[in-house]
Amino acid sequence: MSALSDVQGQLSDNRRHSGRGLGRVLVVIYGILALAATARGVVQLVTHGDQAPLAYGLSVAAGAIYIVATVALALDGRWRPIAWTSVTIELVGVLVVGVASLNTPDMFPDSTVWSGFGKGYGWVPLVLPMVGMWWLWRTRTKSSETIEA
Repeated sequence: MSALSDVQGQLSDNRRHSGRGLGRVLVVIYGILALAATARGVVQLVTHGDQAPLAYGLSVAAGAIYIVATVALALDGRWRPIAWTSVTIELVGVLVVGVASLNTPDMFPDSTVWSGFGKGYGWVPLVLPMVGMWWLWRTRTKSSETIEA
C-alpha cells in the first residue's frame, strides 16, 4: 500500500496545479470577466432584449463559458479537460464573433463581449484564451518523466 502512495505522490509532484501562482491571477481575471459578461448580458436581455437578442444572448453565453473556465482552471485535476474545452470554445467564439461583427455589423446592432474581438473589453477576450491555453500547456503532466515504483 505504501508503494501505491509513493507513486501517487510522485504523480502529483509531476503536475503543476493550474490554479496556483500565476494561475491564481488567471483565475481572478477569468472570474472578473465572467461576472462582467454575464451581468452585462443578463441586464441587456432583461431591459431591452428585443433590440439585439443575438448580441445579448452571445454575451450571456460568453459569460457562462467564462464561469466554466474559471471553475475548471481553479479546480484542475479532473476539471482539466473541461478547462481546455471551455478555453478553446472561448477562443473560437471570440474569433468567429469578431469576424462576423466586422463583416456583418447589422447582425450586431449592439456590442457583445466578443464583438470586434473584444475591443470593448480592451481585447482581453482575445488574449485571455491564448494565455489560458499556454498556462494549461505549461502546467500539464510531465509525461517525459518516468515514475519508478
